[in-house]
Amino acid sequence: MKNILVVEDNPLIMELVRTLLLSFGYESLEAYDGITALKLCKKNKLNLILLDIQLPGIDGAEVLKILKEDPETEEIPVVALTAHAMRGDEEKFLKAGCSAYISKPIDIQRFKSVVEKFSA
Repeated sequence: MKNILVVEDNPLIMELVRTLLLSFGYESLEAYDGITALKLCKKNKLNLILLDIQLPGIDGAEVLKILKEDPETEEIPVVALTAHAMRGDEEKFLKAGCSAYISKPIDIQRFKSVVEKFSA
């Protein structure tokens, strides 16, 4: 079974993502903040990280930077999730090391195809 870490501070979005992943046949670990996400990355073998950009404490951009600088986590694909999509954000996060970028509200077909592509 593939392990996918979902990092999302909004409980409703977390529930939606969890439900979608289960319906696609994936298990997920959950973190509601960046510190917890980084701890889970160290303790688990992950196939994919779905990372909200707007997080309390350490934001998603800082979590991404830390993950990509660490040899133990640098190869894990990270997909950015954001409700505050602004012009240039997608390019910025792809350059920073994200494998893909999904804006909210989540398009279910795109979400599924991105998860399948990067969790393989």
